[in-house]
Amino acid sequence: MTLIVTGGAGFIGSNFIFYMRKAHPEDRIVCLDKLTYAGNLSTLAPVMDDPNFRFVKLDICDRAGVFALFEEEKPDVVVNFAAESHVDRSIEDPGIFLQTNILGTATMMDACRTFGNVRYHQVSTDEVYGDLPLDRPDLFFTEETPIHTSSPYSSSKAGADLLVQAYHRTYDLPITISRCSNNYGPYHFPEKLIPLMIANCLNNKPLPVYGEGLNVRDWLYVEDHCKAIDLIVRKGRIGEVYNVGGHNEMRNIDIVKLIIKELGKDESLITYVTDRKGHDLRYAIDPTKIHNELGWLPETKFQDGIKKTIQWYLDNKAWWEEIISGEYQNYYEKMYGNR
Repeated sequence: MTLIVTGGAGFIGSNFIFYMRKAHPEDRIVCLDKLTYAGNLSTLAPVMDDPNFRFVKLDICDRAGVFALFEEEKPDVVVNFAAESHVDRSIEDPGIFLQTNILGTATMMDACRTFGNVRYHQVSTDEVYGDLPLDRPDLFFTEETPIHTSSPYSSSKAGADLLVQAYHRTYDLPITISRCSNNYGPYHFPEKLIPLMIANCLNNKPLPVYGEGLNVRDWLYVEDHCKAIDLIVRKGRIGEVYNVGGHNEMRNIDIVKLIIKELGKDESLITYVTDRKGHDLRYAIDPTKIHNELGWLPETKFQDGIKKTIQWYLDNKAWWEEIISGEYQNYYEKMYGNR
C-alpha cells in the first residue's frame, strides 16, 4: 500500500519511516515535510535512494499542494506526525501552533475525504490530558481521562484530536488517534531534554534544568512507539483513541544525572533555571487498551534505551553539531541564556 507520512523529516516521523522500510519493504512511503527548523533532510539520507520512498517538500496547510499530491499518489493511508511540538516555543508564539496543528490537520483530512475516504491516523500526545499530581503515583492517563490542557501546544493538539473525531462522526472518515508519552532515541532534535543534556554534556556546557527538576515524565523508546502506530494503522478499531506509554517514569533531574554518569562528567554542570510557565508536574500513561486489543507492550527498558540513545549521539556528532549552530543557537540563548 501507499502511505503519506507527514512530518517525516522530524524525530518520530523519520524513525517511523525507517521502521516501516524494514518491517514492510513492499509498501510505498511518500514523506511530506515543510522542513521547518525541526525537520532535517539529512536525517532521511538512508532512504532517499529507496525506489519505494519519495520526499516532497510541502506545508500541510498548503491545500492546493496537498490535493495535487493526493491526486498523484492516491494514498491508502495517511499518518500525520507534522506538528509544531515544543512547549516553550508555543508560549513564545502560539499562532503558528494553531495554524499547523489544527488547520494543517483539517487540510490533510479534507484531502482524505476528497480522494476516496483515505484511512487517517493522527499522532497526538499525552499532554492533551494535562498533568497528574506528584503525590498520587496510582493515577494514570487512560483514554477516558478528560482533556485538560496546560499550554498553547497541548491545546492545539487537543483541538486537532477533537477535529479528527468530528470528521469521523460527521463524514465517516476512517480515523484513529494515538496519544504517546515522551519519546526518546536517535534523531531527537537537540532542544528537547535528553538530546540537549547529551550535547551540552559532551561540550562541557551548563545543563539547564527547570525548577528543581522534579517533574516526572513517562519515557517511550521511539522504535516502540513506531511499532504501536504500525499496529494501530493496520489492526486498530476505526474511530478509537489508543494511549501509548513506556512504563518508564523518571524525574527530569534523575535523567540528567544518569546522562552525566554515563558520559563520565560532573554534576557541577547542572544549572537550575526559572521554571516554565504552566509546567506540568507528571505524565503517566496506562496502555492497557492497546495491549489488550492489539497485543502491544513497550519492549525497551529505559536503562537500555538511554544507553543506546547516548551511543547514537556519540556516533553521529556531525548530525547534531550542524543543528545546534545558527538559528537554533540563537533560540537557545533566548530561552536559557538569561534565566
